[in-house]
Amino acid sequence: MSASVASLVVAQCETHARRMLWAKHALQTELPLNVGRLRGLDDAHVAIVDQFVGRFAKLQDAMGAKLLPMILELTKEQGDLDAYLDKLNCLEKIGALPSVDEWLELREMRNAFAHDYPEDSELQAAILNRAFSAADRLVEILQHAKRFAARYAHE
Repeated sequence: MSASVASLVVAQCETHARRMLWAKHALQTELPLNVGRLRGLDDAHVAIVDQFVGRFAKLQDAMGAKLLPMILELTKEQGDLDAYLDKLNCLEKIGALPSVDEWLELREMRNAFAHDYPEDSELQAAILNRAFSAADRLVEILQHAKRFAARYAHE
């Protein structure tokens, strides 16, 4: 993998992280969400929630589909790792990913966004609150992975 491709992957993740955190900050006065607050959001705040959800999902996707496989390629750890879980376990073992279990929880949270629960505002609020709480940790994992990858990027 070329250095330019690697830097594009990192830049894409950083853009998603920056915009996700901006949206989270813009919603601070509304947090934590509950049914009343969720139903009472004006169109501007709903758009910001959508921005947060979209960027959380895109960041988690970009890291899982591009950044983490790039790290395996950089470290030459690819080997016989066909299953996603095997790749995650390898990344944890070499120190590129702090915790497989934590990563899978973030992935599950991202997957929850794919399901629409228009009739269940309580569930929507709970999912969003979990994601707002996890957003900073997702960015910390991104920073950890970037630092790890930087050790190999110039070899």
